Amino acid sequence: MNLDELKSVARAIVAQHKGVLAADESSPTIKKRFDTIQVESTEENRRRYREILFTADGIERQIGGVILFDETLRQRTRDDIPFPQLLSGRGIIPGIKVDQGAKALALHPGEKVTEGLDGLRDRLAGYKQLGAQFAKWRAVIEIDERDIPSPFGIRANAHALARYAALCQEAGLVPIVEPEVLMDGAHGIERCEAVTAQALQAVFAELDAHGVLFEGMLLKPNMVIAGKKCPRQAGVREVAEATLRCLRRTVPAAVPGIVFLSGGQSAEDATDHLNAMNAMGPQPWEVSFSYGRALQAPVLAAWQGQEDKVAAAQTALMNRCHLNGLARAGKYSRSMESTA
Repeated sequence: MNLDELKSVARAIVAQHKGVLAADESSPTIKKRFDTIQVESTEENRRRYREILFTADGIERQIGGVILFDETLRQRTRDDIPFPQLLSGRGIIPGIKVDQGAKALALHPGEKVTEGLDGLRDRLAGYKQLGAQFAKWRAVIEIDERDIPSPFGIRANAHALARYAALCQEAGLVPIVEPEVLMDGAHGIERCEAVTAQALQAVFAELDAHGVLFEGMLLKPNMVIAGKKCPRQAGVREVAEATLRCLRRTVPAAVPGIVFLSGGQSAEDATDHLNAMNAMGPQPWEVSFSYGRALQAPVLAAWQGQEDKVAAAQTALMNRCHLNGLARAGKYSRSMESTA
């Protein structure tokens, strides 16, 4: 494990104006996305779509890293260039999703724990050889009206995240640690803040116990937002204030960057919230993004699986990357959406 290399890669991913493109959708998930535009989810269509994303002109100005799926890490461009090599050549760091999904947590109805630790050491070594320089593991934490998540449910996911992160650093890969408190449900923003704080406290306690180097990792949390079914939805500034307050109380300053997930927000809302946080002044860590749908939804809508619309799809991606790059500096406004 080269500590200086881990620190360098982590910092590069969240360099000024930059964030992460999450292109690590599993086969079932990408099928759902393709179904919305009536495109069949064949291996070639998935390969072509990712190639469109990765070859968009100028995205390296705002994209510091790309999270890939196992299939995608092994695929190549039409010119026979491996995707990791293509990205690295553009100054974009390739990464890999390594968890195997959230499954029901035994004896805890309604809660889940992420699996994939078995054989992970060997898989990480293989991914490193294929060109990955960082990895990602997602834990799913749901909220119900009263007793979910339980303290044990939070602890189980925190422990798995820490074991994963330690294995990553042992293999020379920067771990992105993703404890996602879902925005489903009817809970208010106050409940989301309390649960997010509990989850982050447990995660960093486990990371510390496992000896994980905070300077050589990134955190990918949810923003503090009311549940989708909550009758009162907080405004942009309230979300930004609650999120930063929660993070300042729980995330060590040694962590180089926080790359927020969009978590089902619209592309515009995700960018607006990110901008509001950065407009509130410098924080102990870089405040950045790791968006999937919030970057890709406009791309899919423009592409529609048609080769004559590739240029329009790439323009849609470049526009969203540009707007999020502005949000990284607190210089975005909704009025820019109409001119992007």
